[in-house]
Amino acid sequence: MSAAFALMLVIFVGVALLRGPIGLAMIAGGMAYLGVTGRDMGLAAEQILNSLFGSFVLIAVPMFIFAANVMNAGALSERIYGLAHAFMGRFRGGLAHVNVLASVIFSGMSGSAVADAVGPGMVEIEMMSKGGRYPRAFSVAVSAASATIGPIIPPSIPMVLYALVSGTSVGALFLGGVVPGLLMAAAMMLVIVWIARKRNFPMEAPVPWSEIPRIFVRTLLPLLMPVVLLGGIYSGVFTPTEASAVAALYALVLALFVYRALDWRGLVAVLADSARSSAMVGTIVCGAFVFNYVLATEQIPGLIAAWFAGLGLGPKGFLLVVNLVFLVLGCMLDITTLLLVLVPLLVPVAKGLGVDLVHFGVVIVFNMMIGMLCPPYGVLLYILSGLAGTPVKDIVRELVPFILSLIVVLFLITFVPSLVLALPELAGYRR
Repeated sequence: MSAAFALMLVIFVGVALLRGPIGLAMIAGGMAYLGVTGRDMGLAAEQILNSLFGSFVLIAVPMFIFAANVMNAGALSERIYGLAHAFMGRFRGGLAHVNVLASVIFSGMSGSAVADAVGPGMVEIEMMSKGGRYPRAFSVAVSAASATIGPIIPPSIPMVLYALVSGTSVGALFLGGVVPGLLMAAAMMLVIVWIARKRNFPMEAPVPWSEIPRIFVRTLLPLLMPVVLLGGIYSGVFTPTEASAVAALYALVLALFVYRALDWRGLVAVLADSARSSAMVGTIVCGAFVFNYVLATEQIPGLIAAWFAGLGLGPKGFLLVVNLVFLVLGCMLDITTLLLVLVPLLVPVAKGLGVDLVHFGVVIVFNMMIGMLCPPYGVLLYILSGLAGTPVKDIVRELVPFILSLIVVLFLITFVPSLVLALPELAGYRR
């Protein structure tokens, strides 16, 4: 490791520790490297612009962010919650099951764990906590855990970013996440069944079966969004990137004109919020392009590949090491940073060992979802703690069984690749 590279890392870590934006920390470190090595500082701008112009798939990120924000502001998420309650509210611990089922439905529309947490998640927390029926910390824990399903079941913003750095098919990645996402939901529901019996949680008054068709019709149009998206992608009508624009337009039409749940003033607020979120992600992406240029210059990918080769690991051993590394790093670093900086170093190694890149991508994103629940970074943990006014330590205590269940599912999909690859192969994907 050269002195210039060490300086770049020091600046990056220093700015990050001072709570500076991660993207700007990467750009500052990269420019310091260029200056110390005597390279033209304009290389930073060149790398950013060339990479942006060559990354059509990036357009999907702000579109999916906007679609999720429209659905939350337009009360579409509350309709989804109502449908989930009609089916699952009748069981012991029913509202906790409703929480998970609503996240499964919403995940087919937003692609974002944070959007799920602050949208349906907050609705569910208030419903569960009303009248002291469920401990508030438990309600927050269920909402945080179920929100991680969002980026696994398609569409998925992290999978779009993984496709950007790995060259993998976005459509195959989307399909690869369906079964793991459903397994996540099943594992969480099993945990809820165990806890509900142990603590004797209440049963809700069941919604009459005769009412369910009316509730279903009320929610039908939002439910059609994943059908439209996936149907359009796999029939060839539009690409996954174009699907993000379709999702944004579909959500906008429903919120503005069909349900009239969003007025023009609200739309301006949604646009501003989406622009801020997109700018934050975009800054990190730009910083990662500069960072990755330095990594390539220093031949870091080759050194990483040689290190793994020296370990003598097979595909399963490699995936096991990757899981352990990302379970730790996911607790400390931002998902976008990991996807855009660390994952490009590992993709050539995975390819060299014969690990399917769609399988690898789903496993990587799954790891990062678990990291969103764990301190010290745990972004979902802190967002919901702040919004719900619940101490972090109380939420963490309730989250432990959910995190353990997700780790079990992680290792299941790691060592049984067909759980990820069966649907993509059925749709024509070839390894």
